[in-house]
Amino acid sequence: MSSQQTAERTQSFADLFGRIADNIGRIIQGKDDVIELVLLCLVAEGHLLVEDVPGVGKTSLAKALAASIDGSFGRMQFTPDLLPSDVVGVSVYDRSSNQFEFRPGPVFANVVLADEINRASPKTQSALLESMAEGQVTVDGSTHLLAPPFLVIATQNPIEHEGTYPLPESQLDRFLMRVEMGYPSRQAELEILTAHADDDALEALRPVVSAAQVHAMADAVKGVHVAPGLHAYLVDLAEATRRHPALALGMSPRATLSLQRVARARAAASDRGYVTPDDVKALAHPVLAHRLLVTPEAQLQGRTSVEALDEVLQSVPIPRSGGAVTSGRGPA
Repeated sequence: MSSQQTAERTQSFADLFGRIADNIGRIIQGKDDVIELVLLCLVAEGHLLVEDVPGVGKTSLAKALAASIDGSFGRMQFTPDLLPSDVVGVSVYDRSSNQFEFRPGPVFANVVLADEINRASPKTQSALLESMAEGQVTVDGSTHLLAPPFLVIATQNPIEHEGTYPLPESQLDRFLMRVEMGYPSRQAELEILTAHADDDALEALRPVVSAAQVHAMADAVKGVHVAPGLHAYLVDLAEATRRHPALALGMSPRATLSLQRVARARAAASDRGYVTPDDVKALAHPVLAHRLLVTPEAQLQGRTSVEALDEVLQSVPIPRSGGAVTSGRGPA
């Protein structure tokens, strides 16, 4: 692909990305950084874990995203009695046709909100996570594909632990990113009071791109260039987490691939056809912090995975600018 074709592709990508972000920003005020991460997760074909208190806009964010990309929206309220069939669907016998008919569950949508995922049993959690990993569900021996784009936004309440089933590390690793919404600023909350006082702004939200365009954006991300020097940087980061004395569990190969994938998405959204070390460092916390497990000794000392990750990012040398990083495709 020529440099002109690459520029045209990334320009188109950046324009579409900005259009979606601006549209969601009409609903979610003062959270441009969170909106950017959600969209990066979408075009990187990953899934998102949002850990925050109730009422900060997690559901509105998911609905606004689905409306902006002209996609379908599915919502599941996870409770202890929720069954796997309530998530993926069930086969029902139809007497008129004398055969079983599959009735899809709420997971068959472009944007799926799994509210309070840690309140469901591990068996039900696994049914959703299998769909996330495979992009399909299997019911009664029949496989049903999930149409792209497919994004799961799962939420957890960090202050309520009674009656919950925390996700184990192996399942946390399935989420591309973990983010926190946080409370809005004073100015943003004033804008919320004005924007949502009289009518439901979500009802008035219209699509700005199609689901097919989002799928094409995801394909474009795969073509963003990652130089050999950055490959080495990603592996150096992974090895440093595995050697860190405060970490019992470092980056898995899946985590390394995930960080590369979302860094490519950020480069494309920034109108670049190549990844820089800044892309990697900017995304390290939302992509990696939830995958790292602190040792019991470090926990007693009050250490966190975020602190350990900060130390890793400071200790691992950034690749030199030039051919080792960009292969002549742009400055590092």
